[in-house]
This record gives sequence, C-alpha cells and structure tokens, in this order.
Amino acid sequence: MKGFSFREFQDEDAKSPFDKLLDIFMELLTHTSGDVNEAIDWLRELDKEYEMTDESYTIDDFLEELKRKGFVSDDAKGKGMAITSKTEQVIRKRSLDQVFGKMKKSKGGGHKTNKLGKGDEVIPEVRPYQFGDRTDRIALTDSIRNAQINRGIEEFSLREEDLVIQETEHKALTSTVLMIDLSHSMILYGEDRITPAKKVAMALAELITTRYPKDTLDIIAFGNDAWKVSIKDLPYLKVGPFHTNTVAGLELALDILRKKKNPNRQIFMITDGKPSCLKNADGTYYKNSFGLDPKIVNKCLNLASQARKASIPITTFMIARDPYLQQFIQDFTEANKGKAFYTSLQGLGDFVFEDYEKNRRRNVR
Repeated sequence: MKGFSFREFQDEDAKSPFDKLLDIFMELLTHTSGDVNEAIDWLRELDKEYEMTDESYTIDDFLEELKRKGFVSDDAKGKGMAITSKTEQVIRKRSLDQVFGKMKKSKGGGHKTNKLGKGDEVIPEVRPYQFGDRTDRIALTDSIRNAQINRGIEEFSLREEDLVIQETEHKALTSTVLMIDLSHSMILYGEDRITPAKKVAMALAELITTRYPKDTLDIIAFGNDAWKVSIKDLPYLKVGPFHTNTVAGLELALDILRKKKNPNRQIFMITDGKPSCLKNADGTYYKNSFGLDPKIVNKCLNLASQARKASIPITTFMIARDPYLQQFIQDFTEANKGKAFYTSLQGLGDFVFEDYEKNRRRNVR
C-alpha cells in the first residue's frame, strides 16, 4: 500500500545560529565604534532578554567561532579582543547592503554622463559621418547597408554619405570628499545620529571601491578641527566633546580636491548642527554655541563661493529641522549653487546614493 511519510520541514535558506548572531554582532560593532568587548556585553544582555541562544549553542560558542573564522583576535594591548580587517570589510559590505540595497548592477563600473562623443562604451545609436570623426568608430555593417539601400547590390559603392558613426558614452571619473560631523550634538538629546552617518560613509566607501574603482574618495571628520580618516578606520569613529568647525572641514576638503586632476569633483557634508567654531591664527579657538555667529557664518559662505568658482559642488545633508539652521543651509547652498537635503536619519543613505549616482557629469572648460 502506497502512502506518504512526513518529516520536519528544513528550510535550506534558514540561517545558522552563528549567522543570526553575526548580523546582530555587526550592528552592535557599528554602534560601539568597533569595541568588541562592549559589543559582546550588549550581546549577552540581549541574549538574557530575548533568549537568542540555548544550551546547544551559547554566546561563548559564538565567540569561539568568531575567533576560529578570523572575525576577531586578541587585542595586541591585552585589553580583550579586537576586530580584524576581515570584519572591517564585512561591516562596510553590510552597510552597503543596508543603505544601497536597491542598487542595480552595471557593467564596467563607470559613471555614465549625458554627453556623447569619444568615450569608452559603445551604445546602439549611430549618426552620420562628419569630417574629423575617427575611422575606427565607423559602423561598417550599418554603412554597407546604407550603400546597398542607396545604390543597390549590382552597382555597389560605398560613399561618404553612406557612412555612419557608432556613438559612445563618456564615463566620467569623480573625486569625492565626504565630510562627517563629529561634534557632540551628534549624540545629544538621546538620539544617535553618528551611527547612521558612519553607515553611509562605509557604504559609500564600499560602493566606490567595488563599483567605481577608478574614482577617489577622501573622508574628513570635523569637530573643533578637521582631519582625514582612512576607510578602514570608519567603524571606529566616535563623537567627541567638540564644537562644529565647518570652516576647517571645508578648507581641508578644498585642499584635497584642488590636487585632483579630473574635472568632476564634489563634496558631501553630513551634519546636524550649525557652525560654531573657528581656529585662530595663534592656535586658539573662537567658539560660539549661541545662535549663528556672523563671523563664523561669513567664513563658511566665503568658502562655499570659493568652491563654486572652482566648479566643486557641495551637497549638504542636514540632520536637523530647526528653521534658523535651514535658513543658514539655504544661504550656504545658494552661495555654492549646490544642493541641500533636510533628511531624517532613516532616509539619509537613499539621498546620498541618489545624488552620488546623478552627480556624474563632465565639465567642459
């Protein structure tokens, strides 16, 4: 007698206990600025509350597997554990998936512009031959077909008016500077604004290095001063007891971009506060946290104008809704002829991605 036998359903796509905990662990590492010991403490607390593990696989088992697979190692200073370069890359990749999850793949990894001419990617469109066109761009099949249509096969002859040129698209290289505000306001009022900003920075770094390897990305952190940050150090960024020296950040960004040879240069600035600090010539700081100080504001507007004259657009992502701050950003954007977005933390990555993709262009001087 034929019948059916039943057994427990096994989902082939189900994640293993390690993979489930790894997702949570990677998120905690971003929040703790790469502090493995603090992330593990949080993981244990979450396990107590939500019972994520059981006797068959514990947090200690997870830690052993992390070490065995090369995600963490013993800290060289003897202070517990530290993440490895493998984990740094995984965090960037994870940020890319989270922030740019809707990204479509493209061949070659170049940036298409709306300019046609001597480029490096052939497109279907053709146009009539013009004096001075390169002969290697002549579409032979289409040109021969034109000759046959115009004069027939029996009296075949190929003439200049039969020739058509295969169009190509320019793929523009772009140099980008991403400025991240590390002032104390990024964690004020119980709202974590620095973690989403770091995720965007890591995602943008992974996007450029994997899809646009010929592009350049420089990352600047700014507080009382401004300094360059390497891609591998992004997970470790922390907010400090800083004011917001937007001027120092812009000056460093412009210095970096002036040295770039390609014509496509741009600045992205993620901030949530008004400029409130300047560094004096003697090394002391001029600070004013109350309102918009004209001395500081005018310096910012002057730098915005300098960037405009150098054909360097600035796109500001303002994580704030205060009307007077929005007015400052409007004035700043007008001085630069750039762009500004007043965005929530959840939508920050979408805005950066959309603008990064659309800001490809080739300046003709």
